[in-house]
Amino acid sequence: MTAVLEGVRVLEVAEHTFVPAASALLADWGADVIKVEPVERGDAMRGLAATGVVSIGGDVHALLEHSNRGKRSVALDLTTADGLEILHKLAATADVFLTNKLPRVRRKLSIELEDVRAHNPKIIYVAGTGQGERGPDADKGSYDSLSFWYRAGVSLGVKPADSDRPPGPPGPGFGDSIGAMTIAGGIMGALFHRERTGEATTVDVSLLGTGMWAMGQAFALSLVANVPWQGPPSNAPRLNPLVRNYTTKDERALSFCCLQASRYWAELCQAVGRAELGTDARFADHAALLEHSIEAQELLESAFAERTVAEWRELLADFSGQWCVVQDTLECAVDPQSVANGYMQECETAGGTPFKLVAAPVQFGGEPAPVRRAPEFNEHGDAILEEIGIDWDTIVDLKVRSVVG
Repeated sequence: MTAVLEGVRVLEVAEHTFVPAASALLADWGADVIKVEPVERGDAMRGLAATGVVSIGGDVHALLEHSNRGKRSVALDLTTADGLEILHKLAATADVFLTNKLPRVRRKLSIELEDVRAHNPKIIYVAGTGQGERGPDADKGSYDSLSFWYRAGVSLGVKPADSDRPPGPPGPGFGDSIGAMTIAGGIMGALFHRERTGEATTVDVSLLGTGMWAMGQAFALSLVANVPWQGPPSNAPRLNPLVRNYTTKDERALSFCCLQASRYWAELCQAVGRAELGTDARFADHAALLEHSIEAQELLESAFAERTVAEWRELLADFSGQWCVVQDTLECAVDPQSVANGYMQECETAGGTPFKLVAAPVQFGGEPAPVRRAPEFNEHGDAILEEIGIDWDTIVDLKVRSVVG
């Protein structure tokens, strides 16, 4: 892979997933990311014991690894003058300063834009927030399940109209990871702008704004019609019988998204062993297919229920329409396409335990970005302090006073 950010240094003062996962992507792409962690406990993610349906215990802290791979860690007490001075020295060496602290916390810690720029006028200042930098809720904390999923309309967008309860996110850090990709893209643009113009700008990304962008087409349609966007009833028939999920004999699902139904109808009928339906007058063209959509769906339901998903993979291998098997995470991890493109990468903890992580979704130079493990707490503290000219006697004194880890 082309390490497009080699030589770029990122200074991170952030916790959890949303913002740290952004700098993890930058590290994958070659940046030197220095993660500043609270000296008394480290990133709060290190203490998270469970999420949703699974325990995080064991030798691999998968959530921490996802959002902190490839970084270096230093522990600092930013509430002390000495700790803040060290941060400012680090900022003087960095290209990007990245934080998810709320505006009031930034003021309290003296890490606002003006504070950091005083020590490096050319640094790109990046803030990731729940609801944005302005407005009545700018200083309120949030998580992706709140701002991205529920507040931005995503949950109601996937909730069937006949369901009473809005569904939760499909996995931990779902909106965080999408938001992190957005932050990483913004940083790349800001670095390019600085390279071209010499001007250091700021980057502002929120979970709410990212969620609204993800629902952008739904917002546009909803506002035009002045109708809130929501999912259809759970068993509502599709107008197009080739834009639908079908259940197999072994209770698996096949998903079809052939928007030009008449183009693919006869070919699909041939593939499922119902060639006679391809010339049936009820389904002769697109208009007829839509008019007799329920009949077409029932016939396809019956056909797909006759064979297992493994059989359908073989029978539909040459079908030219758009379809896929509905897969879980374990299946997708070993999907031939995932493997061929390097979408899962091998990694190893500090203790030598092997595990896998999803690769950065952007590849440069025709190869996936390699993945390195997350740092142990304060693993690189002494080396980072020495890099900015702090001698060993001073480091020892700072350790005794708990300014550094």
